[in-house]
Amino acid sequence: MKYLLDTHVFLWWIQDDQKLSPRARGVLSDGGNDILLSVASLWEIVIKVQIGKLSVPQPADRYLGRQLQTNAISTLPVEAAHALRLLKLPNHHKDPFDRLLVAQSQAENLPIVTADPAVKKYPVKTIW
Repeated sequence: MKYLLDTHVFLWWIQDDQKLSPRARGVLSDGGNDILLSVASLWEIVIKVQIGKLSVPQPADRYLGRQLQTNAISTLPVEAAHALRLLKLPNHHKDPFDRLLVAQSQAENLPIVTADPAVKKYPVKTIW
């Protein structure tokens, strides 16, 4: 099965953070699953690194690229259809990155692995 990761889930997974739920950890550790990270999440991480809200142990491009490869996580490009789908979303969430993940989840029919209660207000399947 395919799953889309929320940005915080990706970060918790690669840092082996105990905040990750057992169910989310099970999805991520099951080698039979296809795990996807939106390019929007990479963009969000890079912005936070640049403004000092997030630190990573190496230059972000090298670190993130290695983590994607090591953890067999594929990237999901942002398509025009994803951006346009935002027009149909109610304004449950103020974070533009999370709204785009919801739009991608809907457009691609992917469950989102997330702990974010605001994402769960949308008509998408969430895993936590």
